[in-house]
Amino acid sequence: MSAWDELTGQDAAIAALQDAVADAGSMTHSWLITGPPGSGRSNLAFAFATALLQGSQTEAEAARTAKQVAARTHPDLAVLATDRVIISIDEVRQLVSQSQFSPSIAPYRVIVIEDADRMTERTSNVLLKALEEPPPRTVWILCAPSAADLIPTIRSRVRVVRLRVPSVAEVAQLLVSRNGVDPARAESAARESQSHIGMAVRLATDDDARARRARTLDIALSVQSVSGAVLAAEKLVAVATDDAKALTAEREEEERFAALRSLGIEPGASVPAGMRASLKALEEDQKRRATRSVRDGIDRVLVDLMSLYRDQLMLQLGAGVDLVNEAIRGDLEVTSRAGSAEQSLGALDAIAVARRRIEGNTPPGLALEAMLITASGRVPAISSLL
Repeated sequence: MSAWDELTGQDAAIAALQDAVADAGSMTHSWLITGPPGSGRSNLAFAFATALLQGSQTEAEAARTAKQVAARTHPDLAVLATDRVIISIDEVRQLVSQSQFSPSIAPYRVIVIEDADRMTERTSNVLLKALEEPPPRTVWILCAPSAADLIPTIRSRVRVVRLRVPSVAEVAQLLVSRNGVDPARAESAARESQSHIGMAVRLATDDDARARRARTLDIALSVQSVSGAVLAAEKLVAVATDDAKALTAEREEEERFAALRSLGIEPGASVPAGMRASLKALEEDQKRRATRSVRDGIDRVLVDLMSLYRDQLMLQLGAGVDLVNEAIRGDLEVTSRAGSAEQSLGALDAIAVARRRIEGNTPPGLALEAMLITASGRVPAISSLL
């Protein structure tokens, strides 16, 4: 199985990158892979990196290279992935320094930056200098939701490969073939995740994740008053926080265990004063990641609510299209009759406003309160109050 086989619904993008690997004479030194969340940007970037690093290797050598890329241990591969809100300028400077070295064993030195949209303009300008005058055998692969998320001068120096949203059927088939999920559950998870592959995997394989999503919808449907919206917002923040903890708890425990082992300290033993600084730095990194994880969890809640009001609108308009939340069609039919299409459109607009406010550091609870009040139709002009 090749690295390309892990991708689904991206035949055009795969073909473009495979053509580039096959024709070294027309190889571009910098690439930007764009696509919506869950479309497989990072997976495609590493499949491309694997193919570039393999070159003309034998089958056994290519398999070994693929394993090194998967483990991020290949000597000619550098990766920048962050769980923080932004990518720091020092991290990019370090990558730029690494890019100046010639590849040691592979045809190229490949540098992958995931979530390149998290760079500030100042940080982007550091990267820009490296893209303007790249070494001959260095390839940069950037990933971002859209080209517009990067500064214009970087956009002008990269070749853009755009990914599309895979269909529900394509995601469901991937879950069946790769994860061994029951076809009916795979189809449900693919639809409820709105073809977000990573989320579809969670919903198909994690009962707790499915329960948290169902609770999110129940909370929103139960709002009947302004006070109810305030209480519901608090519950939704709790749901998002629990989801974030579920994603990070196991990883944090593994990181702490590995750090203690590297310091020669047995689990449960006291940490000598001289070694506490190392663990303190790890804890600070984990706190920053937890903050980002909660923000991501809030955004997942808002995406789920967007699907709820979208379904409600489709029923109100009699559109006759498939519902994202088919499992609660009965409840949605009741709420759609109780409201109007204008209210559902207002709810969708309120969610978009809430997402922008949270991105701008408005407290999530406050943003969710305003959104739910507007979505319930109790105070249509609430968005003007913040």
